[in-house]
This record gives sequence, C-alpha cells and structure tokens, in this order.
Amino acid sequence: MTTTADPLADYGWDEGREAEDDLTALREAGLVPGRVARVDLGACDVVVADGPGVRALRTDALPGVCTGDWVMVDPHGSPRPTQAQLLPRRTAIVRGAADGGSQGQVLAANIDTVLIAASLAAEIDLARIERYLTLAWDSGAHPVVVLTKADVAYDPEVQAAVQATAPGATVLTVSVVTGEGLDPLRALTAGATTALIGPSGVGKSSLTNALTGGEAMAVGETREADEKGRHTTTTRQLIPLPGGGVLIDTPGLRGVALSGAEDGLSQTFSDIEELAGDCRFNDCSHEAEPGCAVLAAVEAGDLPERRLASYRKLLRENEWMASRSDARLAAERTKVWKTRSKEARANGIRP
Repeated sequence: MTTTADPLADYGWDEGREAEDDLTALREAGLVPGRVARVDLGACDVVVADGPGVRALRTDALPGVCTGDWVMVDPHGSPRPTQAQLLPRRTAIVRGAADGGSQGQVLAANIDTVLIAASLAAEIDLARIERYLTLAWDSGAHPVVVLTKADVAYDPEVQAAVQATAPGATVLTVSVVTGEGLDPLRALTAGATTALIGPSGVGKSSLTNALTGGEAMAVGETREADEKGRHTTTTRQLIPLPGGGVLIDTPGLRGVALSGAEDGLSQTFSDIEELAGDCRFNDCSHEAEPGCAVLAAVEAGDLPERRLASYRKLLRENEWMASRSDARLAAERTKVWKTRSKEARANGIRP
C-alpha cells in the first residue's frame, strides 16, 4: 500500500466525502469512519485508521450494509466496536432478487470500476456480457470487460465481437500465465475501488491474485469438458492493492436479474437507442413498424439480430421488475392506510 497523509485514502476516503457528509458532530461524539471489508453472519470486518496505518475491527452489521460501504464506528463500543451510521453511497451494484422478488440486492458499494470477467477458453456468451454491462453501467461506475485465459485460446474476431457488444466500455485481453494485458489493467485499478464480477470458472480468483501480487484467493480447477469452475470465492471481500486502491472480489454469479436498470440499458445498448432516434414513430417498438431505423439496420447487416433480441429481452425483464416494485409500494401504501383507518375508528374518528 502507498503511504498517504490519511491511511484510509488508499481505501477510497477523500476530503470530498468528509465535506459532503458533514461528519463534525459524529467525530465529536467519538465516532470514526471505516470501510466495510467483509460481511458475514450478521457481523462485519471494518477497516479504520490507526495512527499512520489501519486496523480491522469486528463489528455488528447495520441492516443492509454491504462490502464497500463507509460507516461511522464507535471503536469503544461494548462488548465490541459498533457501527453507528451508514454513510451515503456514491455508487452501488444492485441486481434483482434471486427469487424474483421486487427488492434488489446490493453486491458492492462505492465502486469506481467494474471488471466483468469472461473466459476465452470457453464460448463467449455475448448476451451474458450485455447483462453484466447493464448492471455495471447502472451502478454509476465504469465497466471494463476482461477477457481472461488468452494463453489458452485467442481469436481476434471474438474480441471484436465483444468490443461491438460493449460500446463505451473498455475491453482488455489478459493472461495471468504470460502477463499479457496485466499492466494496463493495473493502471486502470490503481488508486480506485474496483469490483470484479462474473460467473464461476472464468479466472476471477487468479486475476485477483495477479492484481494483488499474492495468494489472496484460493484457485479452483475447471472441468476440461466445458471449462466450468467451482465456487472458490464464497463471500464478497475488500482486498487492498499494492499501488493503492482496493479490489472487491465477488462469488461467481449464476444469475443476474435486473432491478430498475433503465440507465444501464440505455448505455449498454446506446447503438440501438441512437438508431431509434431515426425511427418514423417516437414510440416505435422495433417489431414491425414501417420506417423503423433499428429493423433497417438489422436488414442491412449493420446491427446483429441477436443484439436486438437481447435488448428486447432485458427491456421486458426490467419493465416486469419495475411493475413488481410498483405493486409492492402500492401494497405497502394500502397497508398503512388500513392501519390508520383502524386506529381512527378505534378513537371514534371517521376516516
């Protein structure tokens, strides 16, 4: 880790955060800022400043806190240090609930860069990359698609296809065996908070070890038949990087549902939305309308039909999740109204 005036600076703390959150009263009450490095079984490891360096405290977890969050901590709490307040998040990776519910799940908070890992040793799933890109763009961070295992297989056409699938994002080809692409990747992650996401078996743990310069994560073998791997990362954890900054490694994601990701969809499919601006009708659904610029691009071979199908699918899914959220909010409002009406009747007041 680099030496800085504030030992938490390497973990992402800056003067702007101190000012925007107005922590004077909290500090005067004896609270200190800390960053959540790991959440496990209702407790957290929180990194706080300790003289010229840092130390980790084990605290009880505030409701909803996740790896990467900044919290104010009472280091003298009993029987152990306690978290007193969750500070506002600047960015957050949020996926839809795995059970299809309306509540999203925060995977990591206050991140600057999202590394989306995909293995060149297996067939690249462009639709999956688009889904991850939507999640990353919607978080407010910058996405970087990392094509791993370039020493096992490399096809320039595959890289070109991924680049076309990721307008505005950075695409890097790397190999932890030969070192290819690692220097530019280290430059992108230096001094920043980086989250690493992707399915199991694509080399996330090996990539983490390469970036941290050690054996921070256990590495599992992949099956030769399909290059699929086992879950060697079981929880999200924040790991310091040698040149400053931190990396949040995450367990392999089997499924990634969207949750209110309109902005992410717009950026992931910016090429389609730009074409849509030339459609004859403002509410064109790009299905069969006359004068549809999107369908014309597909017919001309300028836009892959697969990409349009992926866009439609994610758009429908996001709209469905939004409708479930709206229904949940409506149900909660109805519940509050019924409670108030019951209380009013009990007090002899007609609602």
